[in-house]
Amino acid sequence: MVVGSTMNHFALVIILGIFVFVYGWWEASDPAFSYSLQHAKQISLDPALPQANLRQSSCHHFSCFDIYKCGSQHSHLSVYIYPLDQFITKDGSQVAPLSKEFIQLLDTIKASKFYSPEPSEAGLFVPTIDLLNLGRVNTAAVAQSLARAELWDQGSNHIIFNMFPGSLEDLRTDRAIIASAGLTRETYRPGLDISLPAYNPLFNHNITMAGARRWFLLSSQVNLKLDIGEMGEGSRSLVVLEQCNAGDRSRYRCLGNRKLMYPEVLSNATFCLVTSSGQPDLAYTLFNSLGSGCIPVIISDTCVLPFSEVLDWNKFSYKFYEHDLAQVMEFLSSVSETKIREMQVQLEFVFQKYFSSIRAITLTTLNVLNTRIYPQNIITFEDWNIPPQSFIPQNPLFLPVIPPPTDGFTAVILTYDRLESLFSVITRVSAVPSLSRIIVVWNHQTKPPPPVDQWPRVNKPLKIIQSSANVLSSRFYPYDEIETEAVLSLDDDINMLTSDEMEFAYHVWREFPDRLVGFPSRSHVWDNSTSRWKYESEWTNDISMVLTGAAFYHKLWHYKYTAAVDTVNKDIKAWVDQHMNCEDIAFNFMVANATGKAPIKVAPRKKFKCSTPSCDNVQMLSSDQGHLIERSECVNMLVGWYGGMPLRSVEFRADPVLYKDSFPEMLKMFNDIGSL
Repeated sequence: MVVGSTMNHFALVIILGIFVFVYGWWEASDPAFSYSLQHAKQISLDPALPQANLRQSSCHHFSCFDIYKCGSQHSHLSVYIYPLDQFITKDGSQVAPLSKEFIQLLDTIKASKFYSPEPSEAGLFVPTIDLLNLGRVNTAAVAQSLARAELWDQGSNHIIFNMFPGSLEDLRTDRAIIASAGLTRETYRPGLDISLPAYNPLFNHNITMAGARRWFLLSSQVNLKLDIGEMGEGSRSLVVLEQCNAGDRSRYRCLGNRKLMYPEVLSNATFCLVTSSGQPDLAYTLFNSLGSGCIPVIISDTCVLPFSEVLDWNKFSYKFYEHDLAQVMEFLSSVSETKIREMQVQLEFVFQKYFSSIRAITLTTLNVLNTRIYPQNIITFEDWNIPPQSFIPQNPLFLPVIPPPTDGFTAVILTYDRLESLFSVITRVSAVPSLSRIIVVWNHQTKPPPPVDQWPRVNKPLKIIQSSANVLSSRFYPYDEIETEAVLSLDDDINMLTSDEMEFAYHVWREFPDRLVGFPSRSHVWDNSTSRWKYESEWTNDISMVLTGAAFYHKLWHYKYTAAVDTVNKDIKAWVDQHMNCEDIAFNFMVANATGKAPIKVAPRKKFKCSTPSCDNVQMLSSDQGHLIERSECVNMLVGWYGGMPLRSVEFRADPVLYKDSFPEMLKMFNDIGSL
């Protein structure tokens, strides 16, 4: 197999993995397992009994899930577990022998907040038929067993758990939710089914992602076609095939025909190629890679990744279509060491929280279902993917958390040549009591600024600086003239803010000196139809960005944006300067990534009208659809650069005390705050 370009210092190891995980290795010798079996009732089945209907492939959440069964008296999902019965066929064999994993699954539900001992109060039902390993069950008898369930109702509001490979189409599960590791784009029913990881107990211990790794890219191809009755601990080995000829030895390290322990060998690789002819095989290779701290490189056109409804796999894996296999090595060789470390940290976080045990997998499944049914309990996409603290850049600048001295703020106004609106902005901001100095960044290189006698007469120092290039980043340069800690960044057409609004915003910033505090707010939303982020300018209660056209922040962010030794920031700044767009979005990403906090919108003002009489708000740039598309592309580009979405959404706005109360104006501060 040839995967990529010449990489003298990387090793590509091609591996044929022989590994099969079999549920039910543990017998009744386990005390907890024996106790559970003692309470199981045996029920004999007759072949003439009716079976459950075929799986309804057209089902979705609103057609096959009866939400009214969940009731109106509960604040979260309520789950009922059927009695632990064991079904026996006419010849005396068990329909679905109970495994230790299945007992753990049931015990997890029973110990959780979701469990209900009363079926009349439950909205979800779990049959006690162990279908985790479809290779150990009698599918026809399973259909009979399900049909006998007292509350079956064509499978509505029932959930079937499955992890070991088998044909889901052979199961007659009617309308039931399928939580399985074998789902593909053809079998997955969005909004109803849940894609699970293919759990492997060899990785139920704490894993460590850190440390040097011997190989750059490793391919472990799992073979699940062997007789499952013959497998055991002895199968945990693999053969490393000779894949290199004489001409290839300068490119890849060839190990020859040697045996290595599987899956331990995976922990020696930075990236693991995850590809297989079938989804079950791929699911097991994927889990073993995650459990080894090896960043998955997934090659598939059809796979549905585990918990992809809520987890952002872009943070800790790469996915390619099968026809792009030849480009994989070249792409991976361009990934920086910093990005690799961040992905390894995120991988460890996700594995430990969602995949590392039957308990974690079960609770994650119930939480996903809970967010579908109870909107008030929705966990945002960001919350599912919150990275640990170590995901924050290793050497962040000092972040101010205490109010600075009352030395006021410096207004930095970016302009090109709109003199009328610029002079209006200068006049308005000069009336703010806490203003210390005004700096005008003149971004026009061929046209000099007007003579001194043509500028407005103001009572605060005014400095005009002509930039060396017409780039939007000129407003974020750490000018020596900025002597205050607080900076008010303004566009030259934001001339509708009142003195009270700007003064109040400055006082809010003093309470939150590590945040962006300002007026025009925006948000980012996840688009399920495109699986991408959208930049949203509609007025909503949620905000995640405050635009730097009218915002307060600490001057240290000028150094971080312009001068800090940070490859990501340098690349972003270069892109923004070239494309003349998105500097404000990039600034929000930078602050959020370093602080992990949301910005703060100040006062109820929503509209920021154009400064010229001929300007119609409908024709403003921010309302143009093409502009929104470009901004959305910027958001997704920045997510790729940062390796995740650092923006945090918040429903919060700061208003003055007594702002809306009926008190004499002389008793209130900041009376002149607009409502538009």
